[in-house]
Amino acid sequence: MKNKVLLFVLHNQLNWVLQFFRVDATRLSHLSSISGPEYSPLSSPVCSPMSAFSPGIIEANEDPKMNRHKNLVLALIVASASVGVLIFSLLFLWIYHKNISDKHRKNNAKRSDGIKRFARRQVKGNFDSLKMNLKWGSVSTIDYKLLESATGNFEKSNILGKGGFGCVYKARLDDNHYVAVKKVDGGGQDAEREFENEVDLLSVIHHPNIIALLGYCIHEETRYLICELMENGSLETQLHGPSRGSALTWHIRMKIALDVARGLQYLHEHCNPLVIHRDLKSSNILLDADFNAKLSDFGLAVSDRVQNKNIKLSGTLGYVAPEYLLDGKLTDKTDVYAFGVVLLELLLGRKPVEKLSPSQCQSIVTWAMPQLTDRLKLPNIIDPAIRDTMDTKHLYQVAAVAVLCVQPEPSYRPLITDVLHSLIPLVPVELGGTLRVSQRAVLVPSSL
Repeated sequence: MKNKVLLFVLHNQLNWVLQFFRVDATRLSHLSSISGPEYSPLSSPVCSPMSAFSPGIIEANEDPKMNRHKNLVLALIVASASVGVLIFSLLFLWIYHKNISDKHRKNNAKRSDGIKRFARRQVKGNFDSLKMNLKWGSVSTIDYKLLESATGNFEKSNILGKGGFGCVYKARLDDNHYVAVKKVDGGGQDAEREFENEVDLLSVIHHPNIIALLGYCIHEETRYLICELMENGSLETQLHGPSRGSALTWHIRMKIALDVARGLQYLHEHCNPLVIHRDLKSSNILLDADFNAKLSDFGLAVSDRVQNKNIKLSGTLGYVAPEYLLDGKLTDKTDVYAFGVVLLELLLGRKPVEKLSPSQCQSIVTWAMPQLTDRLKLPNIIDPAIRDTMDTKHLYQVAAVAVLCVQPEPSYRPLITDVLHSLIPLVPVELGGTLRVSQRAVLVPSSL
């Protein structure tokens, strides 16, 4: 706005100078055509006859040439002054812009220094900030030395699990509160991109069935994610580990399925844009002390806005939907397929892919599909840890949901909301559903 006003003033000054030149030129032209004696202020109306011949008497009329010279000099002076004003104004404009630019650079420098100071202040934070994050759901950076201290210098005895990314450690805060520290080793640009993607997403996603990210740390080439501790580990460990699913009753398994469906529903229908997890599997479903299930590992997750923009094919064999594997087509129905595979794991107690021989594998979908729709065969293929512990009608309903979820054609699969509404009546009220059963039947494992 100031620039426009200044330019307007300069424009008016320039117009005034030009107008002056036009007026002055008119005056000079007019004066050159007027005779001296007729307009001389000193001329007498009656002259002495001898005046023309007296050498001591000088004619009172001024010379026309002298008048023109004086006016020209005056015009030049005024013109020079105007040009000086114009040059001064331009100089002022240049100084003004220079000051604005310098001020802008100083503001940017101050802003950059403020960001750096904030980053340093965040890094110097202690585990008190983690305790606040547990309450308020925020994310902050954590100093590496604090992680070393909390994990006993990453002692092997504190390892909770291992994966392709690295290890997960149990970390003890100074008030006997525990968290999980996920160590992400090197791995190049892909690992760095997945780490940043997970931090970005979990910083804004907050839901009871999605793991809470409390903080993160970057130390040299290694990155760390600090999350809430899930005491019962992953669903994969519970189903396929040493206990072979003995701690998971039928009702608890249905509760886990319902929790996963709720987490996916939040991603698909309540996030804007919608988020596709893209790597849903039993190892990425974590269980707390009460077997509440939460989705984790969002490194491969994508939003709907970028889902079809040169995304590298990723996922885990056995959980990847056919259309994504063959054509790279990624939608929310891709997650629904993976959910169907997890539901089959809960029903059958089998891994998503099993080796038949060193060179041959079979997926749980291929093996189970012919038997899931046969009411006579279905009870015989159920996980022995829960066999004959559920209402047969409920078993058929869950099997039907699983069959729909793993359909080869995406359009035949239900929305996760439909799956959610199908499972709610099968889960006891005490576990978050609407089914009325005795509490002992819900919580006591089938092996007891």
